[in-house]
Amino acid sequence: MYTISEVAKLLGVSAHTLRYYEKEEIIVPKRNAHGERLYDESHVAWLRFVMRLKQTQMPLTQIREYARLYKEGEHTTIARLNLLEDHRNAVQNQIMNLEATEKMLADKIATYKALISEHRD
Repeated sequence: MYTISEVAKLLGVSAHTLRYYEKEEIIVPKRNAHGERLYDESHVAWLRFVMRLKQTQMPLTQIREYARLYKEGEHTTIARLNLLEDHRNAVQNQIMNLEATEKMLADKIATYKALISEHRD
């Protein structure tokens, strides 16, 4: 079991972020006899998944919806699948946009390097 500060350090987030995720019902940690939050390996794995979704710009509302569906049980499998497939499509669009932007930047950089080289000669 991990404390909130241990999980925060492990994941590179603040304890405030973890409390916020709890407030938003994205995670529900266990509590000890003193009311302190305790996280097990399944909590850490779930939070890693949530952090990855955040890194790929999944809106918090969709993460919250996914968490809600997961808690509801197996009968929500299709809805969770659809949510993740939609997000994967959004990620694939992001990748295409980033690749196009990278190509444009590479072309512009090559142009400037050629101009600089011409002026040196």
